[in-house]
Amino acid sequence: MREQGATLVKHYSDLAFMGFWEVLKHLPTVLKNISFCKKDILDFQPDVIIYIDYPGFNLRIAEWAKKQGFKNHYYISPQVWAWKENRVRMMKHSLDALYVVLPFEKAFFEEKHDFKVHFVGHPLLDQLDQFLHDPKFLSLHQLDPNKKIIALLPGSRIQEIKKILPLFVQTAAAFEEYQFIVAAAPGIATEKYVPYLKNTSIKIVYNQTYNLLKNSTAALVTSGTATLETALFDVPQLVCYKSSALNYWIGKKIIRLKYIALVNLILNKEVVKELIQHYCNHENLTKQLQFLLTKEKQKQLRKEYTQLKSLLGGGGASQKTAKLIVQSIR
Repeated sequence: MREQGATLVKHYSDLAFMGFWEVLKHLPTVLKNISFCKKDILDFQPDVIIYIDYPGFNLRIAEWAKKQGFKNHYYISPQVWAWKENRVRMMKHSLDALYVVLPFEKAFFEEKHDFKVHFVGHPLLDQLDQFLHDPKFLSLHQLDPNKKIIALLPGSRIQEIKKILPLFVQTAAAFEEYQFIVAAAPGIATEKYVPYLKNTSIKIVYNQTYNLLKNSTAALVTSGTATLETALFDVPQLVCYKSSALNYWIGKKIIRLKYIALVNLILNKEVVKELIQHYCNHENLTKQLQFLLTKEKQKQLRKEYTQLKSLLGGGGASQKTAKLIVQSIR
C-alpha cells in the first residue's frame, strides 16, 4: 500500500494478536488503536473506507463509521462462515459492499443470508502471476542442488512458531536424504527461529517463500493462507496446527467447520492431510510425510490442485474490487 502512494499511519504488524488469551492480554493496546483509528477517520473525512480482512478490529470501526455517515466497502470477508455467524446481520447493516474471494462465500451470503456480495476471485492468483522465479535461488542460499527440498512454513506469528517449529525440526531428523528449509515470516526476527535450529542442518530463507516453494518437493505448513499458496505452486503438503489447550478448547466450542485448510474448504473434502492439536505429533508427522513423498500421492494431489485452481475465479481480484469501489463513488 505504501508503494502505491498510501500514507501508513499505523502498521498492521503492531496489531497482529492471535488467539483469545493474546487478544485479552493486549486489550488496552487494541482499544487504544480503535480510538486512534476513529479519530484519524474523522480528521481525514474519506469518501469511502476500505476494510481489508482483520474482522475483530475492522467490524467495530465499520459499525461506528456507518453511524457517522461514511461509506463502508469490505474486501476479503470476515470468515463468519467458520464462527460468529451472528455478525452477518451487523455486516448487512454496516457495509455498503462486500467483496469475497472464496467461491463458497457467495452462496453462503446470498442464499443463506440474503446479502448480495461480489465474488472477485482470489488475490493470490495475481501474486503468483507476478512472481518471477530466481534461477540462482539455490546457489544464493547455498542449498544442495542434488538434494530434494522440503519447505517448512511454521506460521507468521511467534506463538505458532513456538508450537510448530520444534515438531518440524524433530520430524526432519528422520529424513536425512532431504534438505529442510524454513520460510521465515516477514517481521519475525532471526533470533525467534535460531534456538530451534541449533545443531541441525536446517537453513532459513527470508522473503523467499515463493522461490522456496517453486523448488520444493513437499511442504509442512501451518494452517492459514500459506496452505493455499503451497497448493497453487503444486507442492504436496501436510497441514499442521497446534495451539494452547485453552485456545483449542474454546475454538472447538465455537468453530463449526469440517476442515481448517483452505484447500479442503474450497474443495469440500480432505485433499490435504490435516494434523491438528494432539494429532500434530512427531509420530504422525513422520508417517504422513513418508506417504506424502510417494509418487502416487504426489500425482493424486496435483490432480486435485488443478480442480482447486479452476474454482478460484481467475485473476484480477484487487483490480475488479478497485473498479467496483470507484464506480460506486462516481
